[in-house]
Amino acid sequence: MMYKGFRGIASYDAMETIRNTNEWMGATARAFGAYPAFAMAPHPMFRLISAWGRVAERSFRRMIVKPDWDIPPVLGAEGQDHMVYVEQELARPFGNLVRFRVARRDPMERRVLLIAPMSGHYATLLRSTVTSLLPDCDVWITDWTNARDIPVSEGQFDVEDYAEYLVDFIRHLGPDLHVVAVCQPAPLALVATAMLAQDAPEAQPRTLTLIGGPIDPDAAATDVTDFGHRVTMGELDAFMIQQVGFKYRGAGRMVYPGLAQLSSFIAMNAETHGRAFADQIHAEASGTASENDKHNKFYDEYLAVMDMTAEFYLSTVERIFQNGEVAKNAFTVRGRPVDLTAIRDVSIMTVEGTDDDISAPGQCVAALALCSGVPEANKAHHLEPGAGHYGIFAGKSWRLRIRPLVLNFMDEHSAAPDHPEAEDKPRPPRRHRKGSNSPGDTRPGGPDDDRKIAV
Repeated sequence: MMYKGFRGIASYDAMETIRNTNEWMGATARAFGAYPAFAMAPHPMFRLISAWGRVAERSFRRMIVKPDWDIPPVLGAEGQDHMVYVEQELARPFGNLVRFRVARRDPMERRVLLIAPMSGHYATLLRSTVTSLLPDCDVWITDWTNARDIPVSEGQFDVEDYAEYLVDFIRHLGPDLHVVAVCQPAPLALVATAMLAQDAPEAQPRTLTLIGGPIDPDAAATDVTDFGHRVTMGELDAFMIQQVGFKYRGAGRMVYPGLAQLSSFIAMNAETHGRAFADQIHAEASGTASENDKHNKFYDEYLAVMDMTAEFYLSTVERIFQNGEVAKNAFTVRGRPVDLTAIRDVSIMTVEGTDDDISAPGQCVAALALCSGVPEANKAHHLEPGAGHYGIFAGKSWRLRIRPLVLNFMDEHSAAPDHPEAEDKPRPPRRHRKGSNSPGDTRPGGPDDDRKIAV
């Protein structure tokens, strides 16, 4: 990897300076437009200036803030609310295993590990996914750390380290586990499962659900796959990788900055995002916006980005997208081949959306053919009509149709492979939150917007 020295730090700090300047300009416009003297000449221009300032200040401020989980209480069968506590169960330098403990509730039969993407956003992007699963499951999640906050002394972190983290987390939680991987980690979740099948079959999870992941990126072309094949690794290293500035604990670490990733995310759907912000400015000017409206809830999360280690980003592009090592069943960890056909006792489900332009239909379902050792009866695939990338794991499509299918798949294959009689165990009662089957708000920026949003 090319060493950038002071030039890399200067580029990183330049982006932070631009962000800070725009936040300051927003605050200035907000204060200027709301100056009391302008009330003597009530012109709508001043309201628009102040409204633009409020939206700009909030947006650029959120880019460096890790969102809170803010998980609502779970309604119990007895009609009482059960508070949800976010607890760190395992702490590692590059990511933690986090548990959502529901107070005063007995352990649930369904135990789910959500594998969050390390692709620019924090694990809190899956907040609505966690919230939808908690009434019926005990839930854990992989909470990855912003690379800018990890000292250089902690070493490097690439795709092989990621897979080994997943192996450790799964082994810690035990075999009676259902793993759900969303988007980017799907290929590495498959690799981790194969590693367990080879080295510790007794620790394998019961089921593995892969949602919108690039198992075989070449199965269906998207802008993401085209970019991966269009650029060379040298170009990525030279133009995408920067060195963390002195402001953060990870000073000197080589990263793919979150702010650079965010610009790419927004460019992929610039028209949609532009319309959403224009609508919000008019809502602020007319007095119909509020602190916790749907736009703010969505973009407070979407604009909050984290840095990735350079070696993780570069190895993902090279090994997953350009070389297709998982798609060819040619992935290695520490020089040792990982054989996907070794997976035999884990039931596998894949989920795709017809309108997904990040991981297009065909990319994720490829996992089923690769896992030839798994009986066909233990495989399932669901293609959700009209759903974009975000919708298949957090939008209306997930809540109303995909989530019930995933839970049913877990129930059907929850028995340990060496104890088939466990299939006769009674299932826990299916509890759904009140109103969960009602149509949601699908306006731009709304939580049920199933359009194509990058993760």
